[in-house]
Amino acid sequence: MALVAALGGVALAAQDRYTLQVPGGLAFSEFRGYDQWQTIAVSQNGALIDTIVGNPAMIEAFKAGIPGNGKPFPDGAKMAKIHWKAVKNTAEPGDPTVPGALDDVDFMAKDSKRFADSGGWGFGVFEYDAATDTFRPGDLTDKPPQAHDAKCGFACHTIAAAKDYVFTAYPKR
Repeated sequence: MALVAALGGVALAAQDRYTLQVPGGLAFSEFRGYDQWQTIAVSQNGALIDTIVGNPAMIEAFKAGIPGNGKPFPDGAKMAKIHWKAVKNTAEPGDPTVPGALDDVDFMAKDSKRFADSGGWGFGVFEYDAATDTFRPGDLTDKPPQAHDAKCGFACHTIAAAKDYVFTAYPKR
């Protein structure tokens, strides 16, 4: 009985990532189920390997030709970018680069009213700490530094303004 109570206490102490929010910005809970969304693309940038996923509104917009057709993504479109540390899997033929430890999760949500001052997009970065198995909102100590608001990714994304602030393309399948 004591073991059951102890295990229950550990379960209660585990972090509920869906309670986290970037101050003044996106909440992790706004992306509940992101781990089940369809893949838009994958990428590797330096020591990280990424999967970029989109909710159904985002996927449908890409399939309709946005942003290449000059139209903006619709309100409600959301993306998540999951970053892992890239590792070589020497046990597989060709030593492929595969996801290792989770690094962080980035979110984007289109809401032209809520985020009117950042191209209609809200941004959020949640850093992962493997030692404690917890997330925290990104901050100015991170690389790249993240301000505590929904515009934390806007400065970087301004170079993609012509593509409605979205870097990722939806490649042919």
